[in-house]
Amino acid sequence: MKSNVKTSSPAFNIMSWIALVGGILVYLIGLWRSDMMLNEKGYYFAVMLLGVFSSISLQKTVRDRVEEIPTSQIYYVSCVASFAISIILLAIGLWNADLLPSEKGFYAIAYFLCLFGSISVQKNVRDNQGEPDSIIYSGLSKKETVEED
Repeated sequence: MKSNVKTSSPAFNIMSWIALVGGILVYLIGLWRSDMMLNEKGYYFAVMLLGVFSSISLQKTVRDRVEEIPTSQIYYVSCVASFAISIILLAIGLWNADLLPSEKGFYAIAYFLCLFGSISVQKNVRDNQGEPDSIIYSGLSKKETVEED
């Protein structure tokens, strides 16, 4: 079997995890220490969860399509939509927030660090899985074989 998948370097793997965990921790610490009302904190927390989940799901779906693993068009569109909506919700929330510009920048940068980290970690996990003997999706198994030239 021939594999076209290149694994990422250990340094990139470590930095991806640091970006993800660091971005989430910094974002949450900023929320914890802020003078916002509890419902505002909940809004920003929910937007972060939506962004991280949708970025992981979008990266996986795009990768599945590149590797010609069947995915439905509606799921792909919903991944793109939820990713875009999470960014729009953060932008609207920060635009209307009674925060200093430096605080708004802090939340935006921490948020995008979370998104970058989640996409990178998902990519690294997928790359490091190698090429499995079979891929299981939707309860069915599809045998993947690659013939050597």
